Amino acid sequence: MSTTRTTPKRARISLDRSIERLRKQLADLATYLGKGHPTRSLEEFDQETEELIAELLGDTSDLLEAYEYAEFGEAAGLVNLRDEAPESAGVESQRQRLLQRSRVLESCIAELEARRATEPKQSQASRHVLMGPQVAEHMSSDIRSLSQDASLKEAGQAMEKWKLGSLLLTDNRAYVGFITDSALARAVVANGLNPATAVKVCMRKPVVSIGGDRPIIDAVRMMKEQATRHLAVTQDGSIIGVISVSNILRYYSGVV
Repeated sequence: MSTTRTTPKRARISLDRSIERLRKQLADLATYLGKGHPTRSLEEFDQETEELIAELLGDTSDLLEAYEYAEFGEAAGLVNLRDEAPESAGVESQRQRLLQRSRVLESCIAELEARRATEPKQSQASRHVLMGPQVAEHMSSDIRSLSQDASLKEAGQAMEKWKLGSLLLTDNRAYVGFITDSALARAVVANGLNPATAVKVCMRKPVVSIGGDRPIIDAVRMMKEQATRHLAVTQDGSIIGVISVSNILRYYSGVV
């Protein structure tokens, strides 16, 4: 009986302490950005941070992998989709790599805060714990769509016109799928489909979506699990935007 009573308390203390340790690490990282004087080399800091993330989130955590990539300015490794990188990729400065590290640590904190918010017997206050940057804050709110009966050529022209990597497809009543630039390339170039073919032949369906109030790291996980680079963002059951790998990489790279 006593074990049942004390387990939630021990879990809360552990999570609170873990979040505190990550916040301290984030504050220490700021010294390398000119906000103070570092007490150890950056290499030592990175090793300590990797060990801390592995201890608190597990050595198979996506965020540990993200931090390791951030050390080299390769946030694209988050989703193993390096063909879609932010415009500044290739000219990453030391400052940008430090900002990437900062974003990953913020997501680590958000991950633990989300766990803390779902603990048993949580108070009303804990239900509103800050979960870090949300999907809706970094999505593209300009929704572009096309009829599923439009041709592959029309889809390609629309993507070129709007400078997009994907379009939502409709059946004139609702969104029914996605078409991406990579799917178009495979369909027309690799598979030799006639450009006049209806786009619905190679669309991805159903629409894979995520709530706008979910933390960014949830979008990363979903993209990996669903093997997609684009997610529809929803609120109250309606699509309000789209988030892509590019949006996520810009966030982790500190590119506004």
